[in-house]
Amino acid sequence: MAQVLAASPGRVFTVTELARRLGHSGGAVGNACETLVCRGEAERPGSKPRTYRSTSATPAAAQRAVPPPSTASGGTPQTSQQAPAAGPPGGRPMPITRPNGQKYHPRALAQLPDVEALRRLREAGVAVLLYGPPGTGKTSLIEAAFPDLVTVAGDGDTTVGDLIGEYTQDASGGYEFVYGPLVTAMQEGRALLLDDATLISPKVLAALYPAMDGRRQIQVKAHKGETITAADGFYVIAGHNPGVHGAVLTEALASRFSVQIQVGSDYDLAASLNINRAAVRIARNLATLQQAGDIGWAPQLRELIAFQKIADVLGDQAAFANLVGIAPLEDRDTVAEIVTKATGRPVTALALGRQL
Repeated sequence: MAQVLAASPGRVFTVTELARRLGHSGGAVGNACETLVCRGEAERPGSKPRTYRSTSATPAAAQRAVPPPSTASGGTPQTSQQAPAAGPPGGRPMPITRPNGQKYHPRALAQLPDVEALRRLREAGVAVLLYGPPGTGKTSLIEAAFPDLVTVAGDGDTTVGDLIGEYTQDASGGYEFVYGPLVTAMQEGRALLLDDATLISPKVLAALYPAMDGRRQIQVKAHKGETITAADGFYVIAGHNPGVHGAVLTEALASRFSVQIQVGSDYDLAASLNINRAAVRIARNLATLQQAGDIGWAPQLRELIAFQKIADVLGDQAAFANLVGIAPLEDRDTVAEIVTKATGRPVTALALGRQL
């Protein structure tokens, strides 16, 4: 991939163009390009459609490219273990821009940047379940890893129709069948995120399982019994929030995800983002108590980012009071005590005062 981009400096390529030139699937090509972007060895100037072009670091990446397997005298390709991915310039992966414009800072996973590890697992067809408290960055990581992502926001009301599709009235008053996100991802070879997968009824999730096993097919009974076969690149990844009311990780669901990765808040990243150091220290202390089972809640990265936004608008005192106020009632006294010790003044939940 790097060789193609480096050979035409300044030229912008679409995923389709690169896939045709290299003879690989669009999913594989897109993943490879995103890996180069993560390392700073290519850039993505466009998203709809995704386009890529070389950077000053692309020629060096092209020189490190592993040549195709040689052929033995008997005509059988010689296989070798894939060389480890070269690190980005300076040893740190570049932040990745998510669809909402926010930057994602990769973290370590199996001695790789997490986004690259997920892309490799996708290439190998190994389904992944990310689990951890809300606000720890599970969805952010998945969005950064897979720009072609299709998302299902799961809850207790999610139906089979929400996954596969259903008939919808059109402008002329008739009805047409509109495919759901599962069929879209299968037909286009895209990644499918089941966000809060464990809130979805097991009976609904059962409609997905044939697409994840060796068949890679589903039958759309509501649409003339049509059979949908997954295109290359189709991939399922899920998020699970343990402890959230109604979230149940069934054996049937867990068995579909060979890799299960715990995700916690990156408090070092919070500090590097210039979030109030006392707030980060409080969050660390509460997380330690949570791990010990003394309390059930601790602020995650999402809450810390919100803390700083509130502090910038209303001041630190109001932000600390809000931190106490968002804690669950059963943990609020403990949180208030720790915040009070850290700030050196009594802090209670944010509330309206007397009439002005």
